[in-house]
Amino acid sequence: MHTDPIADYLTRMRNALKAGKKSVNIPLSNLKLSLTEVLISLKYISGYDIVKEGPQPLLRITLRYYEGQPVISGLRRISKPGLRIYSNTEELPRVLNGMGNAIISTSRGILTDQQARTLGVGGEVLCYVW
Repeated sequence: MHTDPIADYLTRMRNALKAGKKSVNIPLSNLKLSLTEVLISLKYISGYDIVKEGPQPLLRITLRYYEGQPVISGLRRISKPGLRIYSNTEELPRVLNGMGNAIISTSRGILTDQQARTLGVGGEVLCYVW
């Protein structure tokens, strides 16, 4: 059993991107599905399918490349199970001066930092993507 499913999600994506894979399989959960939908809306990944093979359904994520290079150049976990990082609306982080995105878990669901600022909500800073 994984103690940090988001770190596992990010590590599987990072490893697949470094290996040049077209897709990656990740065990399905509602949090991972929401995170994937945010990455699709930001155009970091192409899409996903839910594969119901075996005992647990899998999330098959189709990775995106531009001119042979992955669109995602960095993934970093911020809030960890041992140290949760929360931020209010005024203190939401900016990743690479707006060139990257912070993904925030709010009371309104999983949002980007820009969406959270617009809605005026804060929450737990899950990860940075650039």
